[in-house]
This record gives sequence, C-alpha cells and structure tokens, in this order.
Amino acid sequence: MIARMTRVTRFRSPATKTRTKQTSVITRVLATGLIAGIVAGLFVAAIQHVTTTPLILTAEIYEVGGEATQTGASMLTQSALLHRTFNTSLSTIALSMGYALILLAVMLLTEEKIDAYRATIWGACAFAATGLSAGLELAPQLPGAAETALHDRQIWWLANAALSALGLYLLIKTDPVLVKIFGLALILAPHFFAPIPAAPESHVPAELAAKFAAASLSVQALSWLLAGALAGGIYQLLGRHNDEAHP
Repeated sequence: MIARMTRVTRFRSPATKTRTKQTSVITRVLATGLIAGIVAGLFVAAIQHVTTTPLILTAEIYEVGGEATQTGASMLTQSALLHRTFNTSLSTIALSMGYALILLAVMLLTEEKIDAYRATIWGACAFAATGLSAGLELAPQLPGAAETALHDRQIWWLANAALSALGLYLLIKTDPVLVKIFGLALILAPHFFAPIPAAPESHVPAELAAKFAAASLSVQALSWLLAGALAGGIYQLLGRHNDEAHP
C-alpha cells in the first residue's frame, strides 16, 4: 500500500508540468527584459548624452529666438540639466526594456529559436519597421522645427509600423511568392498615405535638423540591435543555467 502510494505521488500531472514550464518561461522572459533593458538603456543613454542631447539644447535656443552659441547652449542651470539627463536616462532604460520584451514575446509566439544572433536580426527588422520606414516620410524633429499635426503623425506611424512589421514577416518568413509580394505591398502601402509635410517654416537651421534626424535614427537602431543582442544572449544563458539546475 505504502509503496503503491509512493509510486503514484512521484510524478506530477501534465497540467502541473505545463504550468510550471509556463511560469519558468515567464520568469525567464521578465528577468531577461529587466537585465537587457538596464544594460542596453544605460549604454544608449550615454550615447544620447553626447549625440542628440546637445542638438536638442541648441535647438531650444533657436526656438526661443536666442543665439545658438556654445555659451547659449547652457541656458539651463546645472541642476536642471542633470535632472533632465536623469529623467531621459530612465526613459531610455524603460524603452530598452520594452524593446527586449517585445522581441522576446514575438519570437516566442512565432516559435523562433532565441539566441543573440537571431534576436539581433529581429531587432534590425523591428527598427526597419518602426524607425527607418517611418523616417522616410516623417523624420525625427527638433524643438522649433516645422511639424505636421501630431494626431496625424501618430495615427500614420502606428499604421506604418504595424503594416511594415507584418509585411517584413511575410517577406522573410514565408515561402509562397504571392505571399511575399503581398508582404512587400504592405510595406509600401503606408507611404502612399503619409501625412502632408508641414510648411517649410522653422526656427532651426536645416543643417542642425538633418544632423538630429540622422543621430536619432542611428540611436534608435542601436537601441533595437543592442536590446535584441542582449535579450537573446541572456535568455539563452538563463536557459542553460536552468537546465543545469534542473537536469
């Protein structure tokens, strides 16, 4: 009787095993997103501090009609500048966490093997859909630059990102030629309905605006690629550690 009971209680039910595995995967994804987001976010925030932030500070001087000189670029007090840098860094870290979690979630849903190389490729595709494609029509803008209506920009950006992401997936991950053609059509479609550009009136010099657009897109690309590489590598590493701890 006792021996029989021992044999019965030795094994967990399939439902229990499934729940345990799901919990383990969720914990692993959250831990990966947290670690990858902090590391990538800190690195990207440092890059922003020496690339886009000085351009924004200079543009703010033009916005209020000041003279953009090296001295004028320090109109903010040191305390206010540090406070802004801190808040920007926190936002960048949170954004990097979001990038990592999005990539991991999509790769899990599509049953893609997760490692540093594949996650970096997915990160590159994510940038192409959310940054590069949108930048062809609506470049990142500085304070004081001429802008289209914010509502129109937001709606078009969301539609473009969704269609471009789906189109890229069909183009890369499917085999039928007709499906690939449909994917390409999805990528191109939003560009026929982009918001009408704002009137060319701006307080910001064109050269400064061009530098900011290039720097912003470069930083965004770095954010996606770094978040992908770290998320894939950390997720794989945590998986190996989990396998060794529970053989």
